[in-house]
Amino acid sequence: MASSGDIQVKELDKRASGQAFEVLLSPGGTDPKAEFPLSTPKKKDVSLEEIQRKLDAAEERRKSHEAEVLKHLAEKREHEKEVQQKALEESSNFSKMAEEKLNQKMEANKENRSARMAALNEKFKEKDKKLEEVRKNKETKEGEEN
Repeated sequence: MASSGDIQVKELDKRASGQAFEVLLSPGGTDPKAEFPLSTPKKKDVSLEEIQRKLDAAEERRKSHEAEVLKHLAEKREHEKEVQQKALEESSNFSKMAEEKLNQKMEANKENRSARMAALNEKFKEKDKKLEEVRKNKETKEGEEN
């Protein structure tokens, strides 16, 4: 057992896994009871004015917190309104763009159809002219044979 001043170390066991020690502290020159008084310190008397001042401060903090919460909620509502307005504008813009695109496609289809119809009419007119020529040629040949 080794000792050094106020501390004593006593070896308990030596094992393959480790050692065990017991550390003993000798009582010091100070009395532990003097450091920790058993009775609680006396509370100072609190005046009615001080209580009222504390209540007023608490009420002011509560009102301040409530105002802060209301301000936060108002900001949140404003943000929600802005988001809804933006979504409405984007939806409106999308609808307008889709309508314009559809109108352009319909106009292009109409023009293509008109161009095809005109081409077919021209083709039929040419065929009619050739048919007339063939008929005239046939009639003139028949007339010459008679």
